[in-house]
Amino acid sequence: MSVRRKSKLLAIAASIALVTSVQPASAQQPASAPDTAAAAQATRPSPRPQVDRKFGSAPDDPGPLAKDVSPAMTQKAISAAMHKVADWQLAQSQEYFAVFDRSRQLDGRIWTWGALYSGLMAASDALGDPKYRNAMRDMGNTYKWELSTTESDANQHSLAQTYLELYLLDKKPEELAPTKAIFDGILAKPRIELNSNRRIEWWWCDALFMAPPAWARLYAATGDKKYITYLDEEWAKTSSQLYDPATHLYFRDTTFIPKTEKNGQKIFWSRGEGWVMAGLARTLQYLPKDDPARATYITQLKEMSAAVAKLQGPDGLWRSGMLDPAAYDQPEISGSALMTFGMAWGVNNGILDRKIYTPVIQKSWAGMLQHIYADGRLGDIQQTGSGPALFQPSSSFNYGVGGFLLAGSEIYKMKGVKHGK
Repeated sequence: MSVRRKSKLLAIAASIALVTSVQPASAQQPASAPDTAAAAQATRPSPRPQVDRKFGSAPDDPGPLAKDVSPAMTQKAISAAMHKVADWQLAQSQEYFAVFDRSRQLDGRIWTWGALYSGLMAASDALGDPKYRNAMRDMGNTYKWELSTTESDANQHSLAQTYLELYLLDKKPEELAPTKAIFDGILAKPRIELNSNRRIEWWWCDALFMAPPAWARLYAATGDKKYITYLDEEWAKTSSQLYDPATHLYFRDTTFIPKTEKNGQKIFWSRGEGWVMAGLARTLQYLPKDDPARATYITQLKEMSAAVAKLQGPDGLWRSGMLDPAAYDQPEISGSALMTFGMAWGVNNGILDRKIYTPVIQKSWAGMLQHIYADGRLGDIQQTGSGPALFQPSSSFNYGVGGFLLAGSEIYKMKGVKHGK
């Protein structure tokens, strides 16, 4: 490694150490605001967060890579890798599942946690192991099934997905009531029109993972299609602004449309594409079969899957900048995992051709396993942000683990009987 490159990585590490899952951008913030305020923080040094391990970090010496995980596409091997990563993350994080400290910007109900919780729930479902689901139930009981009051709507709703999945299992009114009250309050407010000078609700592509799957789950919990109507209308607004028909990829937000990578290509962010593909799959899971917008979601999942499959790297993974991989020397696990989940779910549900996509999915899974450390830590996860960026190989964050578990859950199902709910 050159001295210049080493210096750049050290600078990146310093920035990563400042990231502690700060509150995401709201609809009132500037158009270029990232999914957290990390970019603003990184310009002014501050002490290393005392609890960065709960969100993620990039240690100088994370230890050796795991030698006990296998790329063999068997349920036994897939289960072992999923348990290794999930158990490490659970041990690091469980004590923080019910933390709220406004002064230190700590809240176990923000979007970073919501993504992890979704992965833990999926792991319990696929593997038939109640451990992770029970941890989520304990978290919900501790928080009294309330959503965060400091998150923007879409990011707030990432946690609602877990609450609602547990309600569908338990049928306990207290698990549903707080979420339903907040969503009903949203429906009671005036809607933002696409052609107004105000931002639409889901103005950044990440929001399509955070919110729509929650609205679909609320429909499943209540049977009321007003939640699906809202979902369809708001997704259509976002799609009309951010979905690029030429590449079949989503811009992160409208500020990225005129920008280009160093090689002159459009900027498409691997985690952004992953958020959308995973959001499509998790929305379709609970969308009514007769919903008129269902065909649109299926078409987008097909088009995006075909587009990202062509961009897969030799190691099975994708770089942070999808169309300029040479500018990003590290594979990015969170985006790779989320895209893989979307494709695996599509195969399992008859939307994508099994023969075409199974090799893509298998290659990605094998690639991800190369970034698990001996203790179960999952590396090469880009820090919070709003677009492609550099990061250390040891960089690990909880939302990336959530994506990995989502992917693993569907790959496990590809290889055998589904445990189901």
